[in-house]
Amino acid sequence: MMCDICGKKKATVHLTEIVDEQMSEMHLCEECARQKSVQMEQQFGLADLLAGLADFGKPMSEAEKIDLQCRNCGMTYEDFRKFGRLGCSECYEAFKGQLATLLKKVHGSNQHLGKTPVRIPQVEKKRIEGLQELKNQLMEAIQMEDFEKAADLRDKIRDLEKKGKK
Repeated sequence: MMCDICGKKKATVHLTEIVDEQMSEMHLCEECARQKSVQMEQQFGLADLLAGLADFGKPMSEAEKIDLQCRNCGMTYEDFRKFGRLGCSECYEAFKGQLATLLKKVHGSNQHLGKTPVRIPQVEKKRIEGLQELKNQLMEAIQMEDFEKAADLRDKIRDLEKKGKK
């Protein structure tokens, strides 16, 4: 398959764009894909998206703004809001509360659940979904300090995981 832009080289990058609920596919050579990537970054950079979404969080008091600073690299939350990039891995912990809200807005959840492979039989898929639901309930029970319920859920999760390995 040849590149859709230059038509000269073999397409090695396959890009799917969805604009106004219309899906289009592009097959690009490496050079055209690099140029397209630069164009897209200029129009709609990830850093700009994150910085913009960070502004939608709950308003912060002046005291909170001063306190929110990474101990490791010194980056402030205001810097993150301005640039859309964190300074180091410790920033994730320093800005945990604000990032949780941001991740929920971006992904619909602030917990990565992964994807279920398409080829998994329906029974296995239901088992995995049930297991994930139990894990969510376990986290809630721990947060509510309902440790009896948490222990019961932990045991159910272990049983389901053992059944899955057989």
